[in-house]
Amino acid sequence: MRCGSLCRFLWLWSCLSYIEAMPIQKVQDDTKILIRTIITRINEISQPQGVCSRPRVAGLDFIPGLQLVRTLSGMNQMLAIYQQILTSLHSRNVVQIANDLTNLRDLLHLLASAKSCPLPRARGLENIKNLRDVLKASAHSTEVVALSRLRAALQGMLRQLDRNPGC
Repeated sequence: MRCGSLCRFLWLWSCLSYIEAMPIQKVQDDTKILIRTIITRINEISQPQGVCSRPRVAGLDFIPGLQLVRTLSGMNQMLAIYQQILTSLHSRNVVQIANDLTNLRDLLHLLASAKSCPLPRARGLENIKNLRDVLKASAHSTEVVALSRLRAALQGMLRQLDRNPGC
């Protein structure tokens, strides 16, 4: 009986020894590549329109600004808000970017779990009615401002990932 348990344990141990966890550096590199890809997509959308790099439009205070986000949970929260804004735009231009943000958030969850960081469930915008009202009045301006600020936020995230962000 003991020999059977020992044999099963040794067999299981040998199987598990071949399984490798995904290296954290690989996940971090994939995260950076995806961020650069999203920035490129934003640049491609913005170039033909001749959009100002720093548009100033009143009433769009709900779009996150240029504050530096130093933690993985803060990055996840910020991306959740941008994702909610972009999916609310119903613009063909931003569908792929919104999908990329989903993938980016998944990569941030992997980074957080590798660091044993519990990521709280990200909250979107509390006042979605305000977002709908703004979108009715100025969907194009909202798209331009959101993409411009998202680009800047992603560039900040790239720099922060090099500094090994905290939980």
